[in-house]
Order: sequence, then C-alpha cells, then structure tokens
Amino acid sequence: MSALPKKRKSISYAKWGYIFIIPFFVVFAIFNLIPLASTIYKSFFEEYLVMGYEQIGPTFIGLENYEAVFAAGSGLGKYFLNTLIIWILGFVPQIFLSLLFASWFTDLRLKLKCGVYKIIIYLPNIIMAAAMGMLFFTMFSTNGPINSIYMNITGAKSPYLFFDNMWAQRGIVSLINFLMWYGNTTIMLMAAINGIDTALFESAQIDGATPTKIFTKITLPLIRPILLYVLVTSLIGGIQMFDVPQILTADGESVNRTSMTVVMYLNKHLYSKNYGMAGAVSVILFFVAAILSILVFFMMKERDVKPRKTAKGVKK
Repeated sequence: MSALPKKRKSISYAKWGYIFIIPFFVVFAIFNLIPLASTIYKSFFEEYLVMGYEQIGPTFIGLENYEAVFAAGSGLGKYFLNTLIIWILGFVPQIFLSLLFASWFTDLRLKLKCGVYKIIIYLPNIIMAAAMGMLFFTMFSTNGPINSIYMNITGAKSPYLFFDNMWAQRGIVSLINFLMWYGNTTIMLMAAINGIDTALFESAQIDGATPTKIFTKITLPLIRPILLYVLVTSLIGGIQMFDVPQILTADGESVNRTSMTVVMYLNKHLYSKNYGMAGAVSVILFFVAAILSILVFFMMKERDVKPRKTAKGVKK
C-alpha cells in the first residue's frame, strides 16, 4: 500500500503587508493622533500666563473657551471670511491656468516640448514661502521697483501704499500663493491627462468633436479624481495659510485686520501662552476643514446613472 502524498504547506504573505504598514501607523499616532487628542483635551481648560510670568491653570472650564471664541467680539467669523477671500483670489486663476497649461502641454497636435516649461513653472514652489513674502514685500514697498515704475508711468508725486489698501494687500498675498502652487497643480493635471487612453481622443476627432467638446466631455470627467484631490488639498492649505500674510500684513494688524487669517489668529493665542483658547480655535479649524473637504468630495463625486424603466418595466 503506497503512502499518501504529503500536503504542501501553503505560505501566507499577508502578515508582511501588516508589518510593512506598522511604521506608518506608529508615526501617525506619535505626530498626528496624540497631538490632536492633546489639543482637544487642552481646549477644555483655562491655562495662560499673566504679565508673561504668572501661570494661571490649568483649570477645567468645560466649553467656556468655545463660547469665548464664538462670542460676538472675538472676530473669528471675520478671520474665516478673510481666509476664504484670499484663498478664492489665488485658487481660481491657479486652477484655470493649470488646466490651460496641462491641456496645451499634453496636446499631441501642438507637440510642445514641455520639459523646460515644467522646470520653470515649478521653480516658485521650491522657494520658501517666507522668502517669497520678503521678496514681494520689497517689490511693492514705497521705495520698491513696482512703485518706481508706477510713478514713472503715471507721473505721480508719491508712491502708492499697497500695504495700506485692503484689496491690494489681499491681492498680493493671493498672487504669491498662486505663483507658488500653480506649477505643482499643472504637473499633477498633466499626469492625469497623460493617463487617459489616446484612442478616446482619436475617436472623438474622427467623429468631428471640437477641441472644446473633447476637453469638456472627455478630459474633465476622466481627470475628476485628480481635480478633487487638488481642490481638497488646496482648500486645506488655504485654511492653514499663515507665513505669507504674516510677513506682508505686519502680523495681521494692518488695515484693520482685513488680511488676518484664522491660523494667524490662532498663533496670537499661542504667542500669549493662552493654550486653552488656542486649543479651542484649533479644534474648530479641524472640524471646519473636515466638513468642507467632505462637502467638496460629495459635490464632485461621480453619481451613478440609474437605468430608466419603460412603461412595460423594461430597463433601458
């Protein structure tokens, strides 16, 4: 009687996947999850310094920090509005120009050599935001080159005070954000368009579709996931705007705080060691960013088209 063949022991590699993702969760917990939990915890306490040396608290006060933040005189709504306006002024031209460049550089009929252009448009993204802020502060100052050109062309006797005008100040901050990020957005959109099967474009051209129709009916729907990613990340980055307006607007105090962002308001509480109020503002900022991101996601999410039923109940 012959011996039964031995069963081969199967090797499972599933555990290695879990092992490889452990470092991510460890780093995420240490640098993101624990600080988030600590911030939420501190937002329920009163803790600050008096005259820079006398420590008050920590004392549990419940929701009083949140009530103070939402009080009529806190200005939180105004700072959110400032942040939103500056973000819109920078993002709208950014997404428009990025889509335009991405469609040009990926158009096979134009045959543009975009290697050099990619480097040029991405260069501002490499420069530190603080350096960009100082550069534009020098350019638009009363003795800067922009004012020199303005006075020579118009014959004005005195320079234009860009940083004493609300919309000029907001416009300069938005311009810097636009210049720093449109190159990055262009390259991401180019990668998305290059991932589309060229046979779709060729079929549309054979059927007589115009370039505008091809772009709106084929390109835009197929790059929707990347557009969603760009919009959400830009929105979160806009809410976290700090360094550029901090440099250009004298810590946000110029022109009646019309360019002070939410994070600048948060930084003032941190600077004064009022950790309870800073924690409350941080938590509110976190939930606002989360809610806006979810709204954008559902607004841009592709909706499945349900089959229609005819009078006889046959699906079409």
